[in-house]
Amino acid sequence: MEQDKQRQQGRWKLLAIIAICAAPVVFSYLTYYVIKPTGRTNYGTLLDPRLYPMPPLGSATLDGKPRGLDAYKGKWIMLQVDSADCRDKCKQKLFEMRQLRLMQGKEMERIERVWLITDEQPLETIVMREYDGTRMLRVKPEALRAWLPADPGTAIADHIYMIDPLGNLMMRFPKDADPNKMKKDIDRLLKASSIG
Repeated sequence: MEQDKQRQQGRWKLLAIIAICAAPVVFSYLTYYVIKPTGRTNYGTLLDPRLYPMPPLGSATLDGKPRGLDAYKGKWIMLQVDSADCRDKCKQKLFEMRQLRLMQGKEMERIERVWLITDEQPLETIVMREYDGTRMLRVKPEALRAWLPADPGTAIADHIYMIDPLGNLMMRFPKDADPNKMKKDIDRLLKASSIG
């Protein structure tokens, strides 16, 4: 009788040990196949760089000298498009681009800020001064529509784009993007890339 009781206790101890050892494996399978972890995702939309190489845009500086985006190859380019009549949304994007670059600290030299201006209207001097350091190029809007994709229901002027150091468009941030989430994407891009 005593022996049966000891055997019974031994079996329970053995089952408890097996359950303890198997628990992490069972938990990991449940987590992966039932809970489905989302993993790390980008805030901006990743674009296939092979589909969006930098085209010759026929762009020029504000004083009319020809200058293409390829002048900034070798660096990451944060790009926005808007008319010279830069309203609140336009100024907000210029401000965010400036701040996002500054937030990169010692890595900020790897980023150029470019504003493609889609008309021939004069620019306000105060805007040029306030966003000094932003490369301002004039370009025909037709050339941009064939190159820059926009989210459905938006225009290319609603977005900020990222171009890699090889000259390929590779990310588009959403309309009215959250700068904190943009910063995380840019941090990851700079950490993952050994070029630019």
